[in-house]
Amino acid sequence: MLGERIRALRRNAKLTQQDLARKVGTTKQNIYKYEKGIITNLPIGKLEALASALDTSPAQLMGWDDSDDSPYAGLANVMPMPKTRYVPILGTVACGLPILAEENLDGYAAVPEDVQADFCLRCAGDSMIGARIFDGDMVYIKKTSECRDGDICAILIEGDATLKRVYRIGASMLELRAENPTFPILRYSGDQLADVSIMGIAVAFTSLVHH
Repeated sequence: MLGERIRALRRNAKLTQQDLARKVGTTKQNIYKYEKGIITNLPIGKLEALASALDTSPAQLMGWDDSDDSPYAGLANVMPMPKTRYVPILGTVACGLPILAEENLDGYAAVPEDVQADFCLRCAGDSMIGARIFDGDMVYIKKTSECRDGDICAILIEGDATLKRVYRIGASMLELRAENPTFPILRYSGDQLADVSIMGIAVAFTSLVHH
């Protein structure tokens, strides 16, 4: 885990949490939260500052680098990660009834370079469990207003965000379907369509908790 690597490298460098905080430009309380895993989604600038203070690279600090000079090289249970890039985390999307969209930058998440995502959102709720998307997962979105029937999309409804499968019924109706039979189908037609917009298509997701 990131927090365990931060703690191990800090101790190896004979730094206190206060020492590391001073080098990084943060507080001792934040270093404690990083090491305990209370804060995990670090802005790229903070990740780079931590790596520099601990005399390592961001990739090694995150556990992605399996090169020979990596402190984690040669571990039998560690698989190399693909090359990654960072996309912004823009808030929370509901896997259930729509909830308020929080489109504020909330750090960055790493995504493999071949995943065509523009941003990602945290999931809340259990309406998409049939697609193996659970509460707490991160879903990666490619910006587009176009989709095919059955695509899983992030959708804004009167400013609220939700994640659903999208279907067009004829020329004037949109259906949003959950992947959980306990949730109703949401239908919009006529003037209601003016309040519904597709943010983008889900192209990947990451399970952040064990299911």
